[in-house]
Amino acid sequence: MPSSHCSQINEIVQLIIDINPEKLLDIGVGFGKYGFLAREYLELWDGRQEYKAWERKIDGIEVFEEYLTPVHDFVYSKIFVGNAIDILPTLDEEYDLILLIDVLEHFDYGEGLTILKECDKLGRNIIISMPKDIGSQSDSFGNIYETHKFQWERKHFNNFTDKFILPDTGRSLIVCIGEGFKDISTFKKYKRFKWALGRAKKIAVQILNFFHLKDPIKGFLGKFFQFHS
Repeated sequence: MPSSHCSQINEIVQLIIDINPEKLLDIGVGFGKYGFLAREYLELWDGRQEYKAWERKIDGIEVFEEYLTPVHDFVYSKIFVGNAIDILPTLDEEYDLILLIDVLEHFDYGEGLTILKECDKLGRNIIISMPKDIGSQSDSFGNIYETHKFQWERKHFNNFTDKFILPDTGRSLIVCIGEGFKDISTFKKYKRFKWALGRAKKIAVQILNFFHLKDPIKGFLGKFFQFHS
């Protein structure tokens, strides 16, 4: 559908604010929610108190033209109509941030990798989100491109070096790729979480060893910490 789950809005908007892009590309704009929120929090909260005097470039890509409304014309600088696989190689703009919000599940694995590689060329930073369980979805809203094709998981992003995956994001898997995320507060909180989890694991193992507790308990704790690390 031309929308995504509300449970991930806070995390994604905060990441957009932290990156503070001058140029943003929203792939699969759908209803236009993230273009709208990016425009609001990057422009209206910057202290200028200027309404409509946009200084940021927010472009979009949408394969299904019937989703587009006058709201999109107001919010976006430009929208490219067509399949992202075809459009991305033709763009010569470099973006500070590219959004792939609930998009990749609509492509098979090979197509998704192609899109990620093109985004890596065009964008300094990328925010990717997708449902942890895509379920079964065929065309909807009269749009054949709404079909779900592939379930993306953490392991499918192992080859990307400058990445981190947000913990505890409910229904969504949120992956951030790019150098810019190393300096933002969300990433620092994530690193502190990882450090604290590592410390807790060491302490738990020491306690188990001290009291000579049985291996099955140790095995359970090991799986718990491995899952959350």
